Amino acid sequence: MKKLCLILVAAAAALFSSALLADNYPSKPVTLVAVFGPGSASDTICRVIAQPLSVALKETVIVENRPGANGALAALYVARSAPDGHTLLMATNSPLSAVPFLMKNVSYDPVKDFAPVTRVGSFTLMLVVNPSLPIKTVKELIEYGKANPGKLSFASANTSGIVAGETLMHWAEIDMLHVPYKSSPPAIQDVLAGRVSMMFTDLTTGLPHVRSGALRALAVTRLQRSPLFPELPTLDEAGVSGFDMDSWAGIVAPAHTPPAIVTQLNRELRKIIDDPDAKEFEDFVKVQLGKWSKMVKDAGIQPE
Repeated sequence: MKKLCLILVAAAAALFSSALLADNYPSKPVTLVAVFGPGSASDTICRVIAQPLSVALKETVIVENRPGANGALAALYVARSAPDGHTLLMATNSPLSAVPFLMKNVSYDPVKDFAPVTRVGSFTLMLVVNPSLPIKTVKELIEYGKANPGKLSFASANTSGIVAGETLMHWAEIDMLHVPYKSSPPAIQDVLAGRVSMMFTDLTTGLPHVRSGALRALAVTRLQRSPLFPELPTLDEAGVSGFDMDSWAGIVAPAHTPPAIVTQLNRELRKIIDDPDAKEFEDFVKVQLGKWSKMVKDAGIQPE
């Protein structure tokens, strides 16, 4: 009986502490952690959201870049942060969908260690090449790769770029050198300079260079064409049957963050991005884990 009373007292104290924390939230600046470096799509979205979220919360929202290990470093940092709503992660498919299957030792659980707040959106990827290459279509890319084994290379700035590149190599049976980067800006700079042949990049980062003629776009990775670039075919249309991939982003907090704080953040963020509620986002994360597991396996990628 005494033990039961102690358990009930501890539970009541925890509930009181959680309620008090929620009532005083936020009590200091909120940090929104980007999984990639400055200039990346993840960083850009964080900065777009930070200002209106600061106004809504009546507290400063700071964007902090923690690139490395395809977002795993940022995810681990947030997972180990205090569950008080003052440290949030702009999560993407890299740390929460793909890294668990690309790395042998991951020190966080993509579902259990986070409290989903809201989904932000998805990003279409496109395949771009340096225009000095005699390649204007996906078919010509494959033909060139077969005729010149080992001469092509592809840059990756995230797990989407890794899986897309490896999938294309596996499907087309061509050999390309994989050159990994921590973030999109340095990767695309090397493609622009001709030091790397190509990369899969989000439209936010790549489209200005394509419009200027500094890069040549070959296809998008989704089954539907992008309304931002409707004249660009899909990889499926270009002959890589069934190729369907995009990147996603969503905001999560450390696990055990008080539900009242998660609800408050979800409510304010939905006003900004008009997206589904936290429960739908949790289901989405679980579905994406299964999807990326299959893509990694089908591409023949071995965990490092």
